[in-house]
Amino acid sequence: LQFTEEKLGQAEKTELDAHFENLLARADCTKNWTEKILRQTEVLLQPNPSARVEEFLYEKLDRKVPSRVTNGELLAQYMTEAANDFGPGTPYGKTLIKVGETQRRLGAAERDFIHSASINFLTPLRNFLEGDWRTISKERRILQNRRLDLDACKARLKKAKAAEAKAAAVPDFQETRPRNYVLSASASALWSDEVEKAEHELRLTQTEFDRQAEVTRLLLEGISSTHVNHLRCLHEFVESQTNYYAQCYQYMLDLQKQLGRFSGTFVGNAESTSAPAAATSPPAVAAATLPAVPTIPVVPTIVGVPNTVAESVLNPNEVKPPASGTRKARVLYDYEAADSTELALLADEMITVYSLPGMDPDWLIGERGNQKGKVPVTYLELLS
Repeated sequence: LQFTEEKLGQAEKTELDAHFENLLARADCTKNWTEKILRQTEVLLQPNPSARVEEFLYEKLDRKVPSRVTNGELLAQYMTEAANDFGPGTPYGKTLIKVGETQRRLGAAERDFIHSASINFLTPLRNFLEGDWRTISKERRILQNRRLDLDACKARLKKAKAAEAKAAAVPDFQETRPRNYVLSASASALWSDEVEKAEHELRLTQTEFDRQAEVTRLLLEGISSTHVNHLRCLHEFVESQTNYYAQCYQYMLDLQKQLGRFSGTFVGNAESTSAPAAATSPPAVAAATLPAVPTIPVVPTIVGVPNTVAESVLNPNEVKPPASGTRKARVLYDYEAADSTELALLADEMITVYSLPGMDPDWLIGERGNQKGKVPVTYLELLS
């Protein structure tokens, strides 16, 4: 009755103090954003909605989630099987094996990141929603009931006092018989008893309300410690994600170096006539932006057969820069020279590069002071 009359605007409501209201608002805000962050982190770690539902069911049934192969590991498996069919000794097969091994390492790193993020970040958020927040919600509902009881007692006391005052101030004087005065005195006494009962109930409900308000306030103030705990978990999540992406970057950088060292052999290999165009098209586009002197036809490089033209052109001791066509380039990644004909690179340094007749389009000549040597195009950002 009290709740309905409050909604209809027909009853007064005890208002909580401003500090308590702020605590309630902060608790609701924490709960809402924790739910959103939790859900979106789950989507980040497992984009497949069916897999998320399956993991949720296993968790609710208190059963161990079965191990699932990551996308990178599955891709690695397909690449390895394809390399075995194409021939692991062919250029394409060798590359598939190299890339597949890197994808397998990426998949394993992803698995470790998901496991770490789930333990260090998702679990504390979920524990708050399923533990502390449920306790807070329960105590808030009890506090709401205590407040409704308190306001109902206040309304009852107010009505009893009004009736007592009316009975005492307006006796029935229309009849002079003594029984009317007796009745008036009896009605006043009855209302006086009703006032005392209402006051007693009000004191009890006020005590219960104050006690419940204190319990709820302590729980709401505990949200501050929850924020501190979630902040620590967030730092651990960022650290796990940083390590994951650093591993991925290092794996891909190593793979790029491995592919760059024997890409020239693949270009001239006579076992596959279609591989050179596909393998060299992106670097060739980058190299084409360099003005270069007219080139002579490239003599294919065959494994085990020396190419005297290429060797004489790419000998660092005999390389002469063209009169025009040199450009500046910024090094994107560190590069370790495989032999004396190559130039070791450091990330973010500036070097001078140019192309010469007969060169593999995947490579350029780089100069740094008195040092010069071959450098892979994929490690450079050519500047205008």
